[in-house]
Amino acid sequence: MRRRQVTTHIVALVMAVAATAAATGCTRLIDDKGPLPSRSAEPRLSADTAVRELTSALAAEGVTLDRAPQDQIVIECTERLTGRGESAKAGAALKAGFARARSDHGWKRGPDVGGTSLTLHKGNWTAAASLPPTTAASPTTPVTIIVNLVCDGARSKSRPDASPTSSAS
Repeated sequence: MRRRQVTTHIVALVMAVAATAAATGCTRLIDDKGPLPSRSAEPRLSADTAVRELTSALAAEGVTLDRAPQDQIVIECTERLTGRGESAKAGAALKAGFARARSDHGWKRGPDVGGTSLTLHKGNWTAAASLPPTTAASPTTPVTIIVNLVCDGARSKSRPDASPTSSAS
């Protein structure tokens, strides 16, 4: 019984705050202002530049990746690179390609997400890849290599006309 009274009081308080905000014209404070600015002090990169730098660094190590068509990606500010490689060589080539991206193109180590994942960060982009498993039965068995890129401020592509709204108060 006591818990129900506390819950009722909290709901009443929230409703009162919402009603007060609406009545005083403070709704502009809660309008959608769009994506947050990049947390990085580095200059922003275009998607084309980020993809070009990573694909060239990985290609120099023998990993050929293709960019997924934009109509297959439902989130803005997201890119997906896929390729195939031999299971015995793919992990080492992926590690070497990420190291080359750091040395040749200025990418930095990204957050540590575990032993079988690699991450890089540059400007407003973070790239992540999982190391493919090595197949002991046949080291020449092809494996799929996927590199995902996500930029700061990603938002859904389902709102093409989304723009900050303004209210006249």
